[in-house]
Amino acid sequence: MSTEPEIKEKGMKALLKELGEFDTEIFIKMIHREPFDYTEWQEDLWSDKTMDQLSRKAMKHQKNKN
Repeated sequence: MSTEPEIKEKGMKALLKELGEFDTEIFIKMIHREPFDYTEWQEDLWSDKTMDQLSRKAMKHQKNKN
C-alpha cells in the first residue's frame, strides 16, 4: 500500500507522461473547478467496452509492465 505522497507523485508522473505539462495543468484546473464524483465517473468510464475487451487491455498492460 502506497502513502498519500507516493500516490500523488505517481499520479502526477502518469498525468505528465500521458498528457504533457500543459494538458496536465488544464486537467488539474478542471478537476478543481468542477464538482467531481469519482464513483459516478468510474461507472461510465468503460461503458463502451465489453468485459472481453477490458480483460485483453488489462492483460496487455500487465505484459508491458514486465
